Amino acid sequence: MKIIVPMAGMGKRMRPHTLTIPKPLIPIAGKPIVHRLVEDIAKVVKEPIEEVGFVIGRSFGKEVEKSLKEVAQSIRAQGRIFYQDEPLGTAHALYCAKDMLDGPVIVAYADTLFKADFTLDKEKDGIVWVQRVKDPSAFGVVKLDHQHVITGFVEKPATFISDLAIIGIYYFKDGEFLKNELKYLIDNEITNSGEYQITNALDNMRNKGLKFVPGQVDEWLDCGNKDATVHTNQRYLEFIRKDLKVPASSGTENSVIIQPVYLGENVKIVNSVIGPYVSIGDNTEIKNSRIRNTIVQTNTLVDNANLENSMLGNFVTLKLSSSDLSIGDYNSVIENLH
Repeated sequence: MKIIVPMAGMGKRMRPHTLTIPKPLIPIAGKPIVHRLVEDIAKVVKEPIEEVGFVIGRSFGKEVEKSLKEVAQSIRAQGRIFYQDEPLGTAHALYCAKDMLDGPVIVAYADTLFKADFTLDKEKDGIVWVQRVKDPSAFGVVKLDHQHVITGFVEKPATFISDLAIIGIYYFKDGEFLKNELKYLIDNEITNSGEYQITNALDNMRNKGLKFVPGQVDEWLDCGNKDATVHTNQRYLEFIRKDLKVPASSGTENSVIIQPVYLGENVKIVNSVIGPYVSIGDNTEIKNSRIRNTIVQTNTLVDNANLENSMLGNFVTLKLSSSDLSIGDYNSVIENLH
């Protein structure tokens, strides 16, 4: 089994955090989004993953490529890097990893996470993971027949067709078949609004006799903007609550920790109340503060702050009284408290 993760997008809705790192490397409960995604897929597959391919922008740099290969290694797979040089849509991004499209493959676009409790049925031609949503007009959706087989794919329907939204995770029994359909779209310049869409390839495969079925997840977690990412962090802290431990290198002084809270290495907390639903990255110091429902990344200093529903990047210095913040890497915000 192989996994391909297209993740070349710029993550504009997550700025300023994505000005310095790709969105899939933003941490959720102490691990990058893409790391959580790959781990969760491996649990569903329940068999060895041979390769994990990442489709990225060439500008992401060697450090990002190294981090992604380490994600693959964490599930004992080989990591491979592919480049998408132009933002030409979901099908184009996937075709950039065409060298991996043979045999069974899972495709997972790296702006969503999920929780599910089932075993992948590898004998199906294809599986499209879906989740019921209140407003399907903002999503691609699937239509089903009475046998629970997918009969069509519709992008952002203006009128109600289905409330089963495609969450961006797919299984294909025959990766070679998929590769040929992606090539057909690109060779014949079949686009929607100037982009090559994977749903067009799926429709072509279905019209040639392949049967796709929906895969239902227990929970679909978005990481598209700051508020959604903070909420996803909250949910993951609940998922892993029983496994949360304070590293030996971290400590508290005259402080209260309200679980669930993730603490990285070399974290120092003084005269503060932390939690619930807070993740604090390595080498960060929190003083004289109250922090709830917030992500604080690495090498950051927070002093005299009251934070809720916030995200702080790496190498941030924050000294103020405020809440509901989104501060990117290498920023200093110091309020005059006198």
